Parts: sequence; C-alpha cells; structure tokens
Amino acid sequence: MKKNVLKNFLIFFAIFFAVAIIFSSMGKMNKEPQKMTIGELVNNIKQGKISEVVVKGDTINVTLANDEKRVVKKESGESLSQTLNNLGVSSGKISKINISVQDKSGFKYWASTLLPYLLPFLLIGVLIYFMFRSIQGANSKAMMFGQSQAKQVDKSQQKQKVTFKNVAGSEESKQELGEVVEFLKNPKKFQKLGARIPKGFLLLGSPGTGKTLMARAVSGEAEAPFFHLSGSEFVEMFVGVGASRVRDLFKRAKKNTPCIIFIDEIDAVARKRGAGLGGSHDEREQTLNQILAEMDGFDPETNIIVIAATNRPDVLDPALLRPGRFDRQVIVEEPDINEREGILKVHIKKKPLSKKVNFRKVAERTPGFSGADLANLLNEAAILAARNNQATIGMKNIFDSIEKVMMGPERRSRIMSEKEKKITAYHEGGHALVARFMPHTDPVQKVSIITRGKAGGYTLKLPTEDKKMYPRSEFIDELAVLLAGYVSEKKTFGEVTTGATYDLRRATSLARSLITDYGMSEKLGPRTFGSNQDMVFLGKEIHEEKDYSEKTSQLIDEEVSDFIQNAVDKARGLLNNKQELLKKIADELLGKETLEKERFEEIVGKKKTEATGVKESEKTKEAKKKEEGKKKRKS
Repeated sequence: MKKNVLKNFLIFFAIFFAVAIIFSSMGKMNKEPQKMTIGELVNNIKQGKISEVVVKGDTINVTLANDEKRVVKKESGESLSQTLNNLGVSSGKISKINISVQDKSGFKYWASTLLPYLLPFLLIGVLIYFMFRSIQGANSKAMMFGQSQAKQVDKSQQKQKVTFKNVAGSEESKQELGEVVEFLKNPKKFQKLGARIPKGFLLLGSPGTGKTLMARAVSGEAEAPFFHLSGSEFVEMFVGVGASRVRDLFKRAKKNTPCIIFIDEIDAVARKRGAGLGGSHDEREQTLNQILAEMDGFDPETNIIVIAATNRPDVLDPALLRPGRFDRQVIVEEPDINEREGILKVHIKKKPLSKKVNFRKVAERTPGFSGADLANLLNEAAILAARNNQATIGMKNIFDSIEKVMMGPERRSRIMSEKEKKITAYHEGGHALVARFMPHTDPVQKVSIITRGKAGGYTLKLPTEDKKMYPRSEFIDELAVLLAGYVSEKKTFGEVTTGATYDLRRATSLARSLITDYGMSEKLGPRTFGSNQDMVFLGKEIHEEKDYSEKTSQLIDEEVSDFIQNAVDKARGLLNNKQELLKKIADELLGKETLEKERFEEIVGKKKTEATGVKESEKTKEAKKKEEGKKKRKS
C-alpha cells in the first residue's frame, strides 16, 4: 500500500513539474520587449534609428539600429504604411527600413492560444485515469484477499541451503523426519509394500528448540518446494477468508508436488473447537475444518507432506491429531550437554574464536538452554568482544554472556549505599553457604553483589549433569537455599528487606507444587490437587477446576507453611554453625564484589555433612555404616 502511494505521488509530482516547465517556457516565449508608442516610432524613423520592422497583425516588432527590441501596437484594420503616411513619414524614409509582414503561425502560436484552455482538461483527465486505476487495484486486491499468503521457497531460491548437517542434536527427531525425505524422493519404495505415506508431521517442543529449522532441513534434504506460513496468517476478521486461503494453499501445493507445507504456530487456528463465543473464533473453527477436509481429501499418491509446529500441544483439537491427518508427532526436546556442545560448534562458525575456548565447559554452564538461547549467547559474546576491541571471542566473553542472558546486563552504574551492599553481601552469602553445605544441591559457580537486571546480587548454581527427574530431597534442600538469604538478613540485621521478595515467592510456589503437583506431601499423600481446564477463548490460566474440599484447601495451606518453616529452620541451624564462614564470604564480597567457584571453595573448604547442624539423610547414615564396616574388616 505504501509503495503504491509513493508511486502515485511521484507520478503526480512529475506531471506538475512538466506543467511548470511548459508555463515557464511559455512565459519566456511570451516575454514582450519594451513598449513604444506610434509617435516614438515615427520620430525614430525620421531620425534613421530604425533598422528593421516586422508586422504581425496589430503588433509591430521594431529593431533599433543598436539592436534593441521594441514593440508597437497599431490600430487594427489599418496598414503600417498608411499609418506612417498619415503621420507625415516620407516614402524615402520608409524605403530605407527593412519592413516585413508575418502571419501568426507555428507551435508557439497554437501553444499560447490553446494550452490555457486545454491544460485544465488534461489535468482532470489524468486525475480521472488514476482514480479508475486505484479502483481497479482495490478490486483486484479484494479478489486476492482469499489467496494464501504462504511464502514459497524453491530449490533455486535457497541461498543458504539448510540440511540435517546444520542441525546439531535431536538425533531421534532427525531420524523420524528423515523418513519424510525418503517419502518425497522415492515414494514407490513404500507404495510397493502397501505402505501409506504419512500426510502430516507435528513438531512439538518448547520455544527455541529448533522446530522451524528442522522443517527447513527436511526441505533442504528432500530438495523439494517449501511453503512456509504461520497459523495466524489464515485468520482474518472476515468470515470465510481463512478457509479460502487454506483451499488456495493446497491448490498451489498440488501444482508443485512433491513439496512440503510448513505451518508454524498451528495452535493459532487448531485449538479445540466448541469453546468460543462467536466472532473471530468461528472464523478460526471454519479454517480448522477446511484444513481437516483438505488433509482428508489428499490423493494417496500425491506427494504433499504437511509439517506443523507448536509449543502448546495441550490446546490442539483432537480431530487434528488422529491417524490420517497428523500421523506422526515428533518431539523436539531441549538439548542435553552433548547436544549443546554440538549446537555451540554450529553457531560459532564464521566467528573468530580464541583457542582457549572450551565448549564442554560452556555446555556444562548452560543447562536448560535451547538452541535459540545458545545462538543468542554466542551473539552476545561476539558483541561483548567487539565492545572491548578484541580480535577474537574469549572464554570470559562467553561466561559473561551466560550471566547476561540468564539474569540481565550488569548495572555497575547503579549507586548502592554501604548499608545496601552489606545487606546484599550477607544475603547472597547466606544463599551460597547453605547451597554449599546442603547434601542435595547443585554446586555454587559464582557469587556476586553486582546488580544484574532487577536483582541486587546473585548466586549462580549449576548442576553437574542434565536431569529429567528430581527427588524430594533436592526440593527440600532447594527450599532451604531459597530462604537462606531471608534468614541471613534477619539474623545479621534483626529485620528483613524487600530484597527477599522474589526468593519468598519462588519458595512458596515450589512448596505448593510439591503438594499439589508432585504428591510429595507426607500428610496429604500421593495425589494431585486441582486440574487446569483449557478454556481456549478465555485462556488456560484463568479457569481451574477445584477437585478438593475447603477443608483440604486449608490443609494444603498449612502444609505449605510447614514446608516453608522447616526450610527456614534448616537454613537457620546451618547458618548458626557457620557464622564465621558467613562473615568471611560477606567481607570478601564487599571487597571484591564477586567470588568465583575456586575462591569460594578456598573459603568454605570441601563439602562436609558432619557439621551442618541438620539431620543427615538415611542414605548418608547407611553409607557411613558401610564405611565403618569396611574399616573393621580391614583391621
């Protein structure tokens, strides 16, 4: 639309510019010389100062002996010679002058005569032309409104071809999607055995795990046309447009078989039907119905594969997931440590890298990072290196970028009073000390009182290995770590500050999840409480079905308080026994602002469980008994 407006503006500007030039030239053509009266003409003729006279109708153009031009107006219907004779000019004087008579003719005459009348009509005609042209353009756009907005990428248009080599990790997903490539390249291999080519593949995974990249890799491997669009591009405010676009999309795809249709964020149009309140949601349902009908109407021999992606499989309509539509569901999970290392090596290409960079250590420090997070991490590291005028990206750049991605940029310019620094030092020291001596917590990598994002300071803990399952003991110890800052503040200064707000919120949420989601409450037993019902129109989080009584609700609240209080007691007991270590950590933080893992372990020593001041777990006791038994047998 903006391009058309700019184009029309330029055309009108060019027209008016041309008109201005014409009028300017006409002004120059019609610029008259200095006027002269008949009497002055007669006197100049008598004195011999006239060299040439040109008569054009009632206008006499006079050229003086000094080549100056003059214009004289005479009476109409009377010749120049008769006028001069009447004024007493002798024929001898007249014969000495070069007199010529010309009729008005040529382009200048007609232009000066007709153009003032024709120009308004020409401008009106041009205006009417552009008005009709705009109306025709609007009509053509209205006819194209129901056409698909899918972007088609052919083999010849792929500037940077993406294949499975460009996708690190997700080996099972690549193996599953590798069948798509075989279906498209050699369909007869499967048809001979009576195998039906799957029509749809649904990629499920968290945001940033590489679902779109995986679909592009399938297209690159198969060397097939690739139709890419988002689910939201189907839906418009006009009823029937989405369904029309679906029909047009599949019509285009059938003309380009074998091909791949990739629909990103399909949950925008494929949510569960029947929960809407009318309006645009009805349009979404019609679009979904058309998608289902088109997938059912596929010719068994038509080589069209539909790949869709979503991170909300819980809201999809069941009809979309049945066999015959999206036959395969491929889960694209967050990468493990080995896959993160491979992803980092893929994204570091074309970036100058220091030889000291160890991607294994970077992968260990980035648990839970998706492929997009890792790409962003290396980009931030490159920006940081450029800001420091470095020629290569170093390990420190990457580690600093990890903290920036996780917690936000450093805010060294923020002015903190000495009292606030001291409170922050003891707060973070409490977190770090309890995390160090709890038997089931992740090791501390870094402690800092430098402000990052909204946090006044932070304690960085990272697991030594990737985990899929978490035992109850880890959650209990994690609660103690979360509340250690609160306890440390209260113990040292006699009161708490707002700095513990986020920790308290996280601890309360974790305690409630232990009871209602994980069934880890000994008092309430192995069951869950409450179930979220997917209200598609209103949103998932708004409506929750309460499948327990008010009495049970009170018990849940009491159990949450018990979990929190036990964690506070555990943290307080440990900090009471480690008061000197806490003071050393706080003093070190006040002096240096940051403690790395090596320096932190120099202060607190190796991990021990004997002097923690808390009860040991049954597993720890059994391990000690076995050690004592071994020593006795050896003796």
